[in-house]
Amino acid sequence: MPQHVSPLTVNRLSAYLRALRMLRREGIERISSRALADRFDLSASQIRKDLAHFGEFGIRGVGYDVALLESRLAAVIGLEREHPVIIVGAGNIGSALAGFQGLDAGRFRAVAIVDRAPRQIGRRCGELTVEDSADLSAIVHRTGAEIGVLAVPAIAAQANYEALVAAGVRAVLNFAPVQIRERGGVRAKSVDLLIFLEELAFFLDP
Repeated sequence: MPQHVSPLTVNRLSAYLRALRMLRREGIERISSRALADRFDLSASQIRKDLAHFGEFGIRGVGYDVALLESRLAAVIGLEREHPVIIVGAGNIGSALAGFQGLDAGRFRAVAIVDRAPRQIGRRCGELTVEDSADLSAIVHRTGAEIGVLAVPAIAAQANYEALVAAGVRAVLNFAPVQIRERGGVRAKSVDLLIFLEELAFFLDP
């Protein structure tokens, strides 16, 4: 992927991909950038600009082949293969993610869940059994996990991120309400629900 592509552009590619999947399910075979923008409340010029980072996708006056563009965007994002995911923390969020069937649809598969609490170890979470986080390196090696998900308290997030990095995980999604200091080129993406709620609160009428 080009190094100059921003995270915001990548986010929009994901939105385009979801829109294309919906169009294909409806049997629509070709669509213009304008029609795509109008249908899903997007910007036609932004669509063309974003796609131009990765080559030529459409034909002027004809539009985009929906199935072909969907396939090529999936490859650009990295969804042409499955990405194994390991979850750290078997509390409410971790357990919910372990049983979330939508991961498979997006080419992500939870292959392990770990926790340090003795009461959690051995418990079933969806199709997984909670394992001891002390064995993290061996579990990552066994499962080939590429992405780690942090579902731990804020105070434990940084240490668990660093443990994932040491174990060989290549990217981390953090649900703890704290920013992660990245190490070794392993990107961390934080999802803080409170921040999104506070943003919504800002726009509510007094």
